[in-house]
Amino acid sequence: MKATNKELRFEPADNKRLANLCGPLDANLRQLEAALDIILTRRGTRIKLTGSAENVERGASLLEQFYAQADRAIELDDVQLGVIDIRNPGLADEDAPRLMTRRRDLAGRTPNQREYLEKILAHDVTLGVGPAGTGKTYLAVACAVDALERDAVKRIVLVRPAVEAGERLGFLPGDLAQKVDPYLRPLYDALYDLMGHDKVGKMFEKGAIEIAPLAYMRGRTLNHAFIILDEAQNTTPEQMKMFLTRMGFGAKAVVTGDPTQIDLPRGNQSGLIEAMHILKDVRGIATTQFNSSDVVRHPLVGRIVEAYEAHSAKLALEGRSDVADNLLRSAHTRGPGRR
Repeated sequence: MKATNKELRFEPADNKRLANLCGPLDANLRQLEAALDIILTRRGTRIKLTGSAENVERGASLLEQFYAQADRAIELDDVQLGVIDIRNPGLADEDAPRLMTRRRDLAGRTPNQREYLEKILAHDVTLGVGPAGTGKTYLAVACAVDALERDAVKRIVLVRPAVEAGERLGFLPGDLAQKVDPYLRPLYDALYDLMGHDKVGKMFEKGAIEIAPLAYMRGRTLNHAFIILDEAQNTTPEQMKMFLTRMGFGAKAVVTGDPTQIDLPRGNQSGLIEAMHILKDVRGIATTQFNSSDVVRHPLVGRIVEAYEAHSAKLALEGRSDVADNLLRSAHTRGPGRR
């Protein structure tokens, strides 16, 4: 692809604004380079951009946007979110679902994230499937907090299978909550961000937020609850059926997982993959399929996901059966949509 050059001049010179724009040791510029796959060269008040025409224009637009806001320090988070927003210019803020959380700026930043929020609000069971960093868990927790704040449900129930990612941690001390705490940490982090530590602590004391290990769910009926099953790719088919049949009156459930990161013992089928096949035509159940373009983390995470997908596809074409299994898992997750 032919490289395009463009030069921006920020004049009259304002060293403070330039310093805020570029960040410490030009960290913001390096982050923009990695995110857009362009080269930035700074000389005083001039910044030269080199790369594909589309990404150069995106980079120039972001630099001008950030310079206008550079009366304050521009953080790396601002750069990363700005890149995501400029890749999805058609999303209007006024059309975004509004959630009652501590994060007033919370909204889906990609079309799939926006669709995911809409499906959660409109359906009693929603499956969010895709790679790490796409907001599956965070947005599900945000919808749960919103439902609790609006009194649409009486409690939030957090569920996750206790499957270790390729390690054997052995005996974990403490009571039941302390034993499963490491597995539920991502859910805790989202709750703290959306509600604050003090409020989350009070909700746990009142029973408005509950930890429910998957292994102890059998026999329960959860009425007026918002239930989140995270890392569902590590459930067995029997566990998935058991979880989905725990829903009582006024309940809403969100199931999240990444079929390319299954930690079950080899030969065990994932309950998430089976559920997507069995439930694809069931009215009232919705599925959102995320991909690398929905990653809202460090810009390299999206490229890492793409690189692994490309590598797996290449090896599968060469007849590597171990990779073919992974591709089959990914293929199973494509297709189901809104029901």
